[in-house]
This record gives sequence, structure tokens and C-alpha cells, in this order.
Amino acid sequence: MNEQEVKDLLSRLKDLKAAVHQVIVGQNDVLDQMIIGLLASGHVLLEGVPGLAKTLMIQSLSKALDFSFKRIQFTPDLMPSDILGTEILQEDDSGKRYFKYAPGPVFTNMLLADEINRTPPKTQSALLELMQEYRVTYAGQTYPLPKPFFLLATQNPIEQSGTFPLPEAQVDRFLIHIKVEYPSAAEEEQILEATTGSIKKEVPVVFNAEEIIKMQALCREVHIDKELVSSVSKLIRSTRPHETDVSEVKQYVDWGAGPRAGQALILTAKAHALLQGRFSVIPADIQKMAVPTLRHRVIPNFAATSEKKNIIEIIQACLNQTNIG
Repeated sequence: MNEQEVKDLLSRLKDLKAAVHQVIVGQNDVLDQMIIGLLASGHVLLEGVPGLAKTLMIQSLSKALDFSFKRIQFTPDLMPSDILGTEILQEDDSGKRYFKYAPGPVFTNMLLADEINRTPPKTQSALLELMQEYRVTYAGQTYPLPKPFFLLATQNPIEQSGTFPLPEAQVDRFLIHIKVEYPSAAEEEQILEATTGSIKKEVPVVFNAEEIIKMQALCREVHIDKELVSSVSKLIRSTRPHETDVSEVKQYVDWGAGPRAGQALILTAKAHALLQGRFSVIPADIQKMAVPTLRHRVIPNFAATSEKKNIIEIIQACLNQTNIG
């Protein structure tokens, strides 16, 4: 890409946010983190109570990106073949029968796995290969997913009956974990006014799939000093109880973050820098993305649960110990 093309793409990131805000009120941090996940070529787990427009925000983002979009409602009776596809018996002109693969809904640019924790582990695990390898293997054949491929999964934190918590190995596959909070009083009034009238706003197209692929490649070219890489490594290692000097980790953590967490933090920091119009990572980028990339990878112990110790406080203690920035 030439310099002018890069400037044009970066300038349109603000237009992308504005396009989604045509129908979404507030939730600026959530939208930023979703875009960061996309730019960093990762997947996003969103957690929030019902009614916070998580699905609408994801659909609006797909429209602004001109992506193909599919939504899977996860239920206890959902089977892997309902997601990945299946083979169908067909017959050719000569009467010979054969099996033909019918692709499932995962073959799309943007996939919404709605309420992913409402389906059993057998079906949850069907997503592992496509999240990591961006392909589906069925009956010995491999089928690549469309590019780009972006998976966003939602889960409800308050409903426990009939749910199946994601195993740690699968949670680790998500680049970032976003907590979707309630809107402010002013935002809620604006939501009520905007959604109960007769005027319906449309989301304009800002990017296409080819341009997003270019942006994802550009994200990896963002510079990060070796000293900052070393600081990220120290931060990740400080979350592990057996090799940390952070008292909160020793007291409240069972398992710390693995190397994938460091990769996620650096990639999301690069994407955050790009979103700010910079081509170099600064400590503030690391600080901003530490919680979203670590909150689901640092596993609290029983003492933390019983004392209601906030995982964010533990991550902040690790940041303070590492002296990033």
C-alpha cells in the first residue's frame, strides 16, 4: 500500500464508528474493542445482560463493513453439524449416488455465536478448529473459511440454569473478552427516544472485505520497541502464582496467563495504536488493552471467589509491579 492509501484507510476508521453509531447509542469502549479485535485478526467474546444491544451492534458493524453475516442461536440441542455443515446424499445424471458437502453457517465473514454458553461442550468444541486454523475439516476434507473471518460470541453472565461454561482452553482462543455494561442515564433516555419512534436509520457501508484484509496486514506492521515487548513478557509472567512477586496473584490466582496472552496483548496494542492514528505502540496502548486480553486468561482461586476479589484489581496490581508507562 502507498502512503495515501494508508492515510485514506485510517481516516475511515472514524467513519466506521460513526456509521455504527447511527443505530447504537453510547458503548464507545465496546465498539472500539470490537474494531480492535477485527484489526488484530482475532475473535471477541462479549458478556453482558440481555437487552444491551449486543446483537444489534454486531449486525450494524457487519453492515458498515459490507460483510456477509450469519447468526447462530446456541441451544442445548444444537449439534456440531448444525454449525459446520453436513454431507448430503445426491444422485448424478447416470443414477450414481454420492455425498456432497453442504457448508454450514460458519462459512461467512462475520459469525455471531449468540449465547454460546447455552450449548454443550461437544458443540462448543466444534468452533475450535475454525477459530484457530480458519478452516473446517469434515469427512477427511478441509474447507477454508472466507477471508476475513471474524467470530463474535455472546454469553449471559446471570443465567446459570441450563448453561455450559466455556472450558478455559476455548476461552483462551478469544483474543479479547469485552464486558458490556449498562448505558448512562443520558444514553438510556436517548435510546428510549430513538427506538420508539417511526424514524429508522440505516448503517452506511464504510469498508469492504478486501480493505479490511489490508488493514489487518497493516496492523502487524505497527512498530513496538523491544523494551515494551520485554515489559509485556514480564507482565504476563507476573500473573503466574509460581513465578510472581505480586502478592495478590499469589493469594488469589490458581492459573496465570500463557504465551498466547502476550501475543494477544501486543496485537491488540498495535490495533489500538492504529485506531488512534499511530504507527508505533506506546505504554498507554498496553495499559488500555491489558484488562480485555487478560481478564479471561487469569483464573482466580476459591479465595478470590469467596472474598469477591475483582480480577481487574489483580491485573492492575500486575501492571503496577511491571511499571509499564
